Amino acid sequence: MLASTLVLICLLIAGVLIPVPYSEMSPGPTVNTLGEARGEPVLQISGRKTYPTDGHLNMTTVRVTSADYKMNAVEAVYGWLTHDNVVVPHDTLYPDGKTEEESSQENAEEFSQSQESAKVAALDELGIPFTTSVVVASVVKDSPAEGTLHAGDVIKAVDGVEVMRPADVAAQVTKRKPGQKVEFTIVPAKEAAAAEKAHEEATVTRKVSLTTAKSEEGDRAIVGIQAGTDHVFPFTIDIKLADVGGPSAGLMFALGIVDKLTPESLTGGKFVAGTGTIDDDGKVGPIGGIQMKLVGARNAGAEYFLTPAANCATAAGDTPEGLTLIKVDTIDDATKSLEKLRKGDTAGLPSCAKS
Repeated sequence: MLASTLVLICLLIAGVLIPVPYSEMSPGPTVNTLGEARGEPVLQISGRKTYPTDGHLNMTTVRVTSADYKMNAVEAVYGWLTHDNVVVPHDTLYPDGKTEEESSQENAEEFSQSQESAKVAALDELGIPFTTSVVVASVVKDSPAEGTLHAGDVIKAVDGVEVMRPADVAAQVTKRKPGQKVEFTIVPAKEAAAAEKAHEEATVTRKVSLTTAKSEEGDRAIVGIQAGTDHVFPFTIDIKLADVGGPSAGLMFALGIVDKLTPESLTGGKFVAGTGTIDDDGKVGPIGGIQMKLVGARNAGAEYFLTPAANCATAAGDTPEGLTLIKVDTIDDATKSLEKLRKGDTAGLPSCAKS
């Protein structure tokens, strides 16, 4: 008996002291995109008529242990046994030795991009026109473009050919051979920012000439920029939500914007939560930690959960009691499902099936 007790004590001590390469995910807080966070509206729209909203369109989150947190064996076993938590390999959350700071920066960038895509998808869904421009997203150090082109410059044409998409820039540059000159027609970033603030399209342009360099991958001509897109909206949409990262709130932000700009309530007063990335075309993409988000949503009082199609099978395999999953593949799917919900046609809602 004494020997067994001593062995058990030793095992418990070892379990507490020995770190294991795992991290933990647990349900995080949910936020109503139609409501307030820390005393101010999450969605703030000015320069356009908005309408009262009711019900909930809650975005959901997942809590994760920090990159430098050393989980011990006892905590890992407890996490595996706890239904509402998930223990995963540390590299799943922080691949390639990524630090907490690097992960936070990446999440902040994804969150910012998801907000922009949410605005684009929402206005497209409502048929509200806006302007899309190709811009210099970044400039490579010691490249031909350094000092001549700057992040935020709007690219109107390359060698006199109008560009409509970021890919058009590379297509024109690579028509040249390394060492040849290429001409960019741009709106400087300062003028572009002033026009965007005034909700106008920038028209003052200038031409700059660059000598192309040879890419490291071969004989392809480059100038050393990354092209991206920027949008000028006819009114101001601000999303105010701190301490949240990643792209998974895109769908719920987009729906919140649609609701505020639509006379009729999207939810009909129902408590709806959800998740999903969204792109500029309104396509809803999968997210991680779906089980945690379902639990967080149900704990907050949600009755319906908008679920990305790619997450449906996993979500259907472990759905909290009292929560109805609604399958969505696009923002249009989501708005049509909410219309059915508002009218009481719950039998017509697209559901998630187990794999």
